[in-house]
Amino acid sequence: MKTLALLFLSLTLPGSSFAPRLHAPVQPDHVAKARKGGIWYFAESGHAVYCYGPVMYIRDVNGDLTRVATFCQGEEPIVPLKD
Repeated sequence: MKTLALLFLSLTLPGSSFAPRLHAPVQPDHVAKARKGGIWYFAESGHAVYCYGPVMYIRDVNGDLTRVATFCQGEEPIVPLKD
């Protein structure tokens, strides 16, 4: 009976190795703060993109003007837009 009482106390005391330890909440430093003022655009590829910069017209390889969104999230900073 005495051993059962000691086992019970050892499991319930905060210094016990069997009880899970409490961790302090982690403040992620690597998470970037959200920018304000972005707009969703429909890209020429058929995907939606979220961009912060202005919409501009640039010349493509053929010399034609192409409408693009600038400062976009993802892999491409400039995305051609579907008209």
